[in-house]
Amino acid sequence: MTTNVVVTGLGATTPLGGDVPTTWEALLAGRSGIRAIEEEWAADLPVRIAGRLHVEPGEVLDRVQARRLDRCEQVAIVAAREAWAHAGRPEVEPERLAVVVGTGTGGALTILGQHDVLRTSGVRKVSPRTVPMMMANGPAAWVSIELGARGGAHTPVSACASGAEAIAMGLDLIRLGRADVVVAGGAEACVHPLPLAGFAQAKAHSTRNDEPERASRPFDVDRDGFVIGEGCVLVVLERADFAAARGARAHAVLAGAGITSDAHHITAAHPDGQTRAIRLALSAAGLTPQDIHHVHAHATSTPSGDLTEAESIAAAVGLHPVVTATKSMTGHLFGAAGAMGALATILAIRDGIVPPTANLDRLDPEIPLDVAAGEPRKGLFPAALTNSFGFGGHNASLVFTEA
Repeated sequence: MTTNVVVTGLGATTPLGGDVPTTWEALLAGRSGIRAIEEEWAADLPVRIAGRLHVEPGEVLDRVQARRLDRCEQVAIVAAREAWAHAGRPEVEPERLAVVVGTGTGGALTILGQHDVLRTSGVRKVSPRTVPMMMANGPAAWVSIELGARGGAHTPVSACASGAEAIAMGLDLIRLGRADVVVAGGAEACVHPLPLAGFAQAKAHSTRNDEPERASRPFDVDRDGFVIGEGCVLVVLERADFAAARGARAHAVLAGAGITSDAHHITAAHPDGQTRAIRLALSAAGLTPQDIHHVHAHATSTPSGDLTEAESIAAAVGLHPVVTATKSMTGHLFGAAGAMGALATILAIRDGIVPPTANLDRLDPEIPLDVAAGEPRKGLFPAALTNSFGFGGHNASLVFTEA
């Protein structure tokens, strides 16, 4: 008998808002969180735009605590506190509570910043906190300490699929009987000259520096690349009967997950791997393609990536679902992107409304999908799918259903 897993708590800090309600409001309004980078360090970069946090973590966290954390760890603590409170602070045995927080780069700002300190000022000026701040597992570790979780603290590092893989792992932990409650999602904070320069050199990042809010344009015929973003989204997953026994509200059911690898190319996606991930997720959920009413697309706004995903969605699900791409407003949150997609999908099911895809002026004629644009799409969405794909050929798809 399959164990049902429900979502009881949501937490976020994103380029659109410092919590879930403000982020959701902005998504439905079609507002962009992408802005110009005004700091001097960006002046000579070919890319000078990013989806930066709407609310600085230092404004929320205790000052002393914030100084001990990398920015990636800061956002994880902020989102975890909101998600835990939203879930009603479940009373669960510490050994039955687990944490899974994926990331693409972990403490990248600490690594790069402390390397500069070492190079310019010498070893004695390097912070003694460098190692715990730069560890990729830092966000998961700090959240586990924050919540007293002793059932495991895990860190999938699968590029832009990390957040979705973390949620899939949370599903597995509960269904395997290893946890009753899991806090899962993704965290990322790497807005820095080196990643910006690297993505620019790879021709992957949009260079619409004069139009930041219009730079990320998934599925649009004039798209020219993604926009780097930062943030964290975490969800509280619970065994359904555990949540019901304590009277918790379920916002959606995490019905299934599919994870595949392309074994094809280190950066170029392959439609077969994506299609298989979607089909595996549907099979795990016990659903057919016709059961899916909404798809939250990974859709980063790259010319080839969007076409590949459109092909995969059409092959695995069909052309009937309403599709949206919220990276048009948040930018690409890398390791947190999959969790951001999960958040938008859960809320679309719960509230009966799909956010529009911003900046979609002219749908690429090679993309035959029904993409929501201009205004939110209202309706009933009893089952929905969200995709996440990452460099290295990582593919993760999650299926949510109404609670």
